Amino acid sequence: MITLNRRHFLRTATLGTATALAMPALIRTAQAKTAITIASLFGDDKPETKIWLKIRDLVEAKLPGQFRFNIVKDSALGGEKEVAEGIRLGSIQGSLSTVSALSGWVPELQILDLPFLFKDAEHVLKTVQGETGNDLKEKLKAQNFIATGFINYGARHLLTKEAVTKPEQLKGKRIRVIQSPLHTKLWSNLGTTPVGIPITETYNALETGVADAMDLTKSAYASFKLYEVVPFVTESSHIWASGVVYFSASFWNGLNAEQQQVLQEASQEATAYFNQLIVEDEAAAITTAKEHGAQVLQPEEYDQWQAGAKTVWDDFAPVVGGIDRINTIKAL
Repeated sequence: MITLNRRHFLRTATLGTATALAMPALIRTAQAKTAITIASLFGDDKPETKIWLKIRDLVEAKLPGQFRFNIVKDSALGGEKEVAEGIRLGSIQGSLSTVSALSGWVPELQILDLPFLFKDAEHVLKTVQGETGNDLKEKLKAQNFIATGFINYGARHLLTKEAVTKPEQLKGKRIRVIQSPLHTKLWSNLGTTPVGIPITETYNALETGVADAMDLTKSAYASFKLYEVVPFVTESSHIWASGVVYFSASFWNGLNAEQQQVLQEASQEATAYFNQLIVEDEAAAITTAKEHGAQVLQPEEYDQWQAGAKTVWDDFAPVVGGIDRINTIKAL
C-alpha cells in the first residue's frame, strides 16, 4: 500500500510539474489573440452589426485564433463623432462611419455628400472604387483612420411632422442636421433653420419640438423608430449616404502584413454584403414604418429642390477638389 501511494504521489507530482511548465506557453497563446473592440450604432439584426459578424467570420477562417472581436452594439460607445475620437485615440479599434461624420478631419470627403450629384447607388460605387476613393483613403490615413472599404447606407430622404413635397413648405422650419457645414448650407438654402443634433438625441429633439424635421436613410429611420415623431417620408434622395469601414491607425500599424491583408480582404467582401443588406433592410424598414402610420410622399417641383443644391456645389468646390472634379464625377 505504501508503494502504491508513493507511485501515485510521484505520478501526480510529475503531471503537476509538466502542467506548471506548460502554463507559460498556454498564457502566451492566450495573450497572442488580439482583441478588437468594434463600435456599432445598432443591434444584432441591423446591417451595421451584421457586417462585423461577417468580417469576424472571414478573418477567423483565414487566421484562426489570432483575433477576438468584441462588438459593442446599440451606440453603447457613443455616436459617430465620439466613436471617431475613440478610433483616433486607439481605445476603439474599428467601426463604420458616414463620411459626413469624418468630414471635420477630412473635408474632402464632402464630395460624396454633395446634394443631387449621384444618380443612384451604382454611380456612387463607380466613384469610390476609382481615383476619388483612393485619394480619400490616403487623406483619412493621414488623420489616423485606416479605411478598408466604402459602404452605401442608401439615399437620405426628408422626414417631417407634416406633409412636405415642395421646398417652400419647409420655410421657417427647424431641421435637425448632421453636424456638418455642407448639410447646414443645403438646408439653409432651402429656407430652414438647421440645428446640429447627434443622432442618438434626435428622437427627443423631434418629440419636444427642438426640431420639426430631419433627413435620414430609410433603414435608420425605422431603426430609431422615428416614424413615431416624423411620420412623413418625402423620397427626395438628395444625398447618397456614403460611409467607410475603418480601423484605428495605431491598431492597424501593430499588425503584421498578413493580418492587414486578411482584414483588408474581409472588409472588401463584407462591404458588398453590407450594401445588399441595406437594400433589403430599407424595404423592410418602410414596411415597418407604414405599419406604424408613416406615409411616403414624392417630391414636387424637383428643379426647385436642385436649385437649393447649386450654391452648395459652388461653395464647396474649392474644398473637395474643384468644380471640374465635381463635373467629372457627375458624368461617370
